Amino acid sequence: MSPPARLRVDPIACDGRGLCAELLPELITLDDWGYPMLSRREVPAALGGEAAAAVKLCPRLALRLEARAAGR
Repeated sequence: MSPPARLRVDPIACDGRGLCAELLPELITLDDWGYPMLSRREVPAALGGEAAAAVKLCPRLALRLEARAAGR
């Protein structure tokens, strides 16, 4: 079982293309300008593959998946 993880976005690198929200609408929505707003909850295990794909496919490499230590 993989450790809990959360999505993070680099707001400087992101240019608001919105691909991440298309790939992972369960955890990412877009603001009025097209920039991602991430869910504050941990990525559910069932969405781990989709989250990893969204990170990999981000055209600006602004999205990342950070593992969290257990108990945090």
